Amino acid sequence: MILTGPEIAAQVKQGVIRIAPYDEQRVQPNSYDFHLGETIGWYTGGVLDCARENPFEARRIPTEGMVLEPDRIYLASTREEIGSDVYVPIMRARSSTARLGLFVHCTADLIDIGSYGQLTLQLHAVQPVRIYPGMLIGQVTFWLPQGDIVLYEGKYQGSHGPRPSLIHRDFETR
Repeated sequence: MILTGPEIAAQVKQGVIRIAPYDEQRVQPNSYDFHLGETIGWYTGGVLDCARENPFEARRIPTEGMVLEPDRIYLASTREEIGSDVYVPIMRARSSTARLGLFVHCTADLIDIGSYGQLTLQLHAVQPVRIYPGMLIGQVTFWLPQGDIVLYEGKYQGSHGPRPSLIHRDFETR
């Protein structure tokens, strides 16, 4: 079951859903619009290696904007910190963003229940597109799970800014 916009607002007021900063004007019929943060990053190596930490560079997005080029994955974050211990957040692009050929979250759009922090966005442009810090870029929906709830305790908990992949840590536990 997906929450309606008015129910998202009610759950935020009750503290069941956390969105900070929160602006009631960003509530949509069944989602909440979020902003792009101020920092963006990308991998600097030629071949990405799942078993090793990959070199990553992050910079502030200039106020005059930054052009994203095709054939590269960029990592950015939401300005807002988002999460819930009761509902499962799922994020996606706003349709206005998608109509420019900008994928806001290429994959892994499901946010684990109990995860809190700024959400890392996986940006991919079909053709060159200019983005701006603080622009409205995506939306988050909230879904009611069925069954026992186990809260997220993973490696990305409490993220601030774009977080590169930590998949290499999975190889350390083998």
